[in-house]
Amino acid sequence: MTESFSAIVAEDVDGKPVATLKQISNADLPDLPVLVEVAYSTMNYKDGLALSGAAPICRKLPLICGIDLAGTVLESADPAFSPGDQILVNGFGLSEVHNGGYTQRQRLDPGWIVRVPESMSLSETMALGTAGYTSMLCVQGLQDQGVTPEDGPILVTGAAGGVGSVAVSLLAGLGYEVHASTGRIDEQGEFLRGLGASALVPREDLARDCKPLERELWAGVVDTVGDKVLATAIAQTKYEGVVAACGLAGGAGLSSSVMPFILRGVTLRGVDSVMASQARRQRAWDALAATMNREHLASLSETVPMSELMEMAPKILAGQIAGRLIVDVNA
Repeated sequence: MTESFSAIVAEDVDGKPVATLKQISNADLPDLPVLVEVAYSTMNYKDGLALSGAAPICRKLPLICGIDLAGTVLESADPAFSPGDQILVNGFGLSEVHNGGYTQRQRLDPGWIVRVPESMSLSETMALGTAGYTSMLCVQGLQDQGVTPEDGPILVTGAAGGVGSVAVSLLAGLGYEVHASTGRIDEQGEFLRGLGASALVPREDLARDCKPLERELWAGVVDTVGDKVLATAIAQTKYEGVVAACGLAGGAGLSSSVMPFILRGVTLRGVDSVMASQARRQRAWDALAATMNREHLASLSETVPMSELMEMAPKILAGQIAGRLIVDVNA
């Protein structure tokens, strides 16, 4: 086992977190029971915030960045895991208060670990990553509330992004009529139709001041944007429809009213991927393994080297990246 290896570490520089690619060793890893050889991570909007310093994502410094990882167990002091096991981790405070996945080696708490489904490769799990896993949590949130394909169209906002693009593919594959909203229809419309979207909704149709109630359009919504887009989507949701909200790329505000909830029985279902229970996580990953269209997954993901992530952070924050980025931590 080589003494040093590469990692992206956020450190305090003049009171601000600054992330750099550097060499570290096992001594720099936390004292946790499971040592993993990391193969892949991902690049998400949250990672872009952490790497750029645009938001205080890393709350404990120094800290290895990266909210996802997938790899192979090297050593384990916990009997639940053995050398050679393929595992993945999403959330649980990685890149916030715990060392994350932008490293070639990591030590983990066994309580964070999900076993990779047998039918999936390590790279496929990170093609999905937190974004794909969150998408499935949203889809299951709609299903658990009884929304079926027969109930009508499902709106997906921020559809060209990581969560949105996987949600479009999953919902279409399950037989739902998917209407995909994006601010990049000219650039990404063909891509979204290829994932199964039957209609495209310009972002400006939603990102506006809305009435308390508008024309009923959606049996369900997967919202990754928040703020005015979410408020308009709620106002347009059908009687007893369900809105699964998981993001705030457009802002953290929500200027709405109680009218959709008390006059139409609309359900607003918050979706958290960071601290979800292991049972909910395993259910989502097993469902992804069983239902995700592998051709779609390949078309909406690309692999990038960890050495280029610092340059890519501003692009993901500016909405210039569509689909999913797999991070090869060994490149």
